[in-house]
Amino acid sequence: MELKELTQSSGEWLRGNGPEADIVISSRVRLARNLAEFPFISRATPQDRVQIERILRESIIASQVSADLLYIAVDELQGVDRQLLVERHLISREHAEGQGRRAVAIDKAEKFSLMINEEDHLRIQVMQSGFNLHSVWEQINAIDNAIERKVTYAFHERLGYLTACPTNVGTGMRVSVMMHLPALVITRQIEKVFRSLQKISLAVRGLFGEGSQAMGDFYQISNQITLGRKEDDLVQQVSDIVPVIIDYERQARQFLIKESQENLHDRVSRAYGILRTAQTISSEETMHLLSSVRMGVNLGLIADLQIADINELFIHTQPAHLQKRTGNELGSVDRNIERARYLRQYLSHEDGAQRAEKN
Repeated sequence: MELKELTQSSGEWLRGNGPEADIVISSRVRLARNLAEFPFISRATPQDRVQIERILRESIIASQVSADLLYIAVDELQGVDRQLLVERHLISREHAEGQGRRAVAIDKAEKFSLMINEEDHLRIQVMQSGFNLHSVWEQINAIDNAIERKVTYAFHERLGYLTACPTNVGTGMRVSVMMHLPALVITRQIEKVFRSLQKISLAVRGLFGEGSQAMGDFYQISNQITLGRKEDDLVQQVSDIVPVIIDYERQARQFLIKESQENLHDRVSRAYGILRTAQTISSEETMHLLSSVRMGVNLGLIADLQIADINELFIHTQPAHLQKRTGNELGSVDRNIERARYLRQYLSHEDGAQRAEKN
């Protein structure tokens, strides 16, 4: 699998076929690990980074965590290729923008990725479509155990796994779900939900994680504390709150249908119309319009699209994907034109049959 092939496909977490996938885009668990015999990345020398990458590469391959693994030297990639991996949530922005030897191992189905020399020596993440945290935890635990049989992690009997950031010490675990909450935004209840989450030590971030803004009414909800907590407890903490948020969003959608059906239908129809006819459109506007269309698909207001189509468009209209698909470096103006052209082609009636076959 080459990087350009990613622009022609969608990872399994975007398929829209998991539990509660109308609201929960994906479930993700991430583990932070460090090798016992090396300093943390912030204090590692360039030679340390080279050795860490070599040891982990050999250990990952030997552990046979996947029969079809793509191993990529991130530091050797062009900027657009690094950004492509960020847009697909396979590496973090920090990993893309870092310095020195660093790499990522990716499962072909994009169920998991293993970042080497990010903030920690190793970051393992597993993603699945919909609300499926317990299944994700089982998968990432098996991967972690397979690698740990090949290397020695930095571990303290009392503190647990030692990590570069103190907030990750203990399990080194971040449990998160990506949720689409347009009705809570429209009805102006979203801030109340966020305040309630903060009171129980859950963090809310944007589409691309820490430090990113919410676009298209997408939010990542995750645990903040790992020290003193067991892995199962962290998974259960997030698992317990997600159904509550799902229920709030569904109630808000039903309220909009009952109290403002004409306005809701107009909002969805206008968004769909603009996406199908625009000659130039920015990434931010695309995200907001796709958010309305996605809600319209879920509420039965749009019949000729599926959730998987909208999920794919959220990723494939991002800047690096557009440039990789065309094979050209595009400035902002040209990207907006190419994005509009791609949307018109994808959403045309002529493409409808092809989409139906694909899904």
